[in-house]
Amino acid sequence: MSFSAPVILQIILIIVVVSYVFEQLLEYINLKSKRTDIPTEIEAFYEKDKYLKSLEYHKEQTRFSFLTSGFSFLLSVNLLYFGGFGLIDSWLRPFFQNEILLALAFFCVIGLASDILTLPFQWYSTFVIEEKYGFNKTTVKTFITDKLKGYVLAVVIGGGLLTALLYLIQTIGPNFWIWFSAIAAVFVLLVNMFYTSLILPLFNKLTPLADGELKTAIEAFSKKVNFPLDHIFIIDGSKRSKKANAFFSGIGRKKKIVLYDTLINNHTTEELVAVLAHEVGHFKKKHIVWGYVLSVIQIVFTLYVLSLMISNGQVSLALGGSQLAVHLNLLAFGILFSPVSGITGLFMHIYSRKNEFEADAYAKETFDGTALSNALKKLSVDNLSDLYPHPAYVFFHYSHPPLLKRLEALKG
Repeated sequence: MSFSAPVILQIILIIVVVSYVFEQLLEYINLKSKRTDIPTEIEAFYEKDKYLKSLEYHKEQTRFSFLTSGFSFLLSVNLLYFGGFGLIDSWLRPFFQNEILLALAFFCVIGLASDILTLPFQWYSTFVIEEKYGFNKTTVKTFITDKLKGYVLAVVIGGGLLTALLYLIQTIGPNFWIWFSAIAAVFVLLVNMFYTSLILPLFNKLTPLADGELKTAIEAFSKKVNFPLDHIFIIDGSKRSKKANAFFSGIGRKKKIVLYDTLINNHTTEELVAVLAHEVGHFKKKHIVWGYVLSVIQIVFTLYVLSLMISNGQVSLALGGSQLAVHLNLLAFGILFSPVSGITGLFMHIYSRKNEFEADAYAKETFDGTALSNALKKLSVDNLSDLYPHPAYVFFHYSHPPLLKRLEALKG
């Protein structure tokens, strides 16, 4: 069954409106779920004034998100309803005879225009809100250079992948999804393997952890649990924010541990090793491998569905185009498929939260549950995390369980 262009446009607009209303409802009920009492589990770590400050931080963030999402919503609806995307296509067509170059130019214009229009919001979030609550360490120079580097990566990596996709659509036809699935699977694998070595150094400085108590403790734990540790790096996360984190990367025999300098400055050696033990738990439980497999399955399914509508001229007409344009169909597909991707994303969040509980349990079994609990409490306090997120908001948005749930599980 095929739909006419007006019907497809109506479906697209309904999806955009319903998605927007639903997201704003979730934000609202999450905002209203805030409480002023400090949980007994972390009251020793949280001063009352700082906790009240965290409530103000989340309130201001949510109100600002209402503004930014409302702006994006109105812009998107107007572009869709009045055929703005088709108009951009008609402006570019006289300059490009090659359909691939036309598509690349189209997405370049859309992406650049979107980023420029939202630039004031990005600036305000970084230099006003994050600055007000003591998180921002980004300088104007870093902000600008990050933007420029991001553009270059978008052109090189995003443009390369899009070129490959468009070429396969042109030369192979409906079966393009089989070949591009293989390309995408290899790309995701390479990113997992070489992100820390190739991409991250473009934005941050990675320094090997110096010899000392922490390095000795990490190496001892890694040896104890037979974790194939390759390098331990310190990342200068403090150049942008006071928020802390830690992760390891690599698929294969060797692994790289990356610790934020802000994390090291605020935690004891035992707490840092406990955080590391949690990350090792992901490796030992094969969460990384299964996560990769699930992401590939998701990619294959998405591309297969895309193949069913990529050559439908009515979709291009629905966006205001005058003829079949693959780039218009790609844009429309991103919206039409969003309810399905939302459902798959929901299951991925559920799976991710399960994995976090398992990694916490591994850290407790192999190292020290109390040290991990203390580390989680300090991280929550330092990052002004939401202690009482609404269960519905957690269900739809959280990839990690809320702090109190994790502490409860560690005590069990």
